[in-house]
Amino acid sequence: MLKLRLCFSFKNCTMFPYVFLLLIGFPLAGGMDSSIIGGKEAIPHSRPYMVSILRDKYHTCGGMLIREDYVLTAAHCLNRSDFPSRDQFKVVLGAHNINKVERSQQRIPVMKFIRHPKFEQNNKKNYSYDIMLLKLKKKAKLSAFVKVMPLPKKNEKTPVNVKCSIAGWGSKDPKEIQRADVMQEVSLKLQENSKCEKMWQYLFNSERMICGVSDGKHAFCKGDSGSPLICKTIPQGIASYTIDNDCTNTTYPQVYVKISYFVPWIKKKMKMN
Repeated sequence: MLKLRLCFSFKNCTMFPYVFLLLIGFPLAGGMDSSIIGGKEAIPHSRPYMVSILRDKYHTCGGMLIREDYVLTAAHCLNRSDFPSRDQFKVVLGAHNINKVERSQQRIPVMKFIRHPKFEQNNKKNYSYDIMLLKLKKKAKLSAFVKVMPLPKKNEKTPVNVKCSIAGWGSKDPKEIQRADVMQEVSLKLQENSKCEKMWQYLFNSERMICGVSDGKHAFCKGDSGSPLICKTIPQGIASYTIDNDCTNTTYPQVYVKISYFVPWIKKKMKMN
């Protein structure tokens, strides 16, 4: 039987049936893991919307800049146990090598975390609402290295059987803890939601999620949950979950949260805050 592992550190894991929901490798209560498997180094600053989310100077999740003062990422990148230490979170913009202080980089503290209210209710998590906004303490300075990624249209149809891509700073081997210094990227495909409905059953919601597929060689895994899935220059999904220690599994598809479904919620929250 497949296992769902909610690991908030390497030493403390609770087992549940069916699915591994990507947890960050650095011992941190909160975010989850996804990394780039079978990818390659991205051309420096070719994805100026990409964001590295740090806690205590360590990369925990990916995200994208959708307004000068807002980053979009996955809700599971912040857990309730993180709430007392939220002031330790920062975002890095304009980075290629996140372990160097590059002149292109901007490092901005997070002022407010806005998780979707339906993500966690009564201590139960619903990963079809795995989405979160980060309001920054100050606006990013837009440049050749830092740019805003426009949102897709509301309920925009997600393409199937087209090549998409995802990038991040996660480990290149699912069995390794060490993260990549420089941004990695990989091409991935999507498939009919019926495939995910069949395999993931109640864990997959076709209205709010997107069904990925792995060819057994390329995948996201440990280190960059929250990174955007880009299809034909449009951000379609947010990396959410896959199989534990078998990220290139060809039977169980990888799953993304569908951004276009949440466009009204995103716009409403940015206007309110």
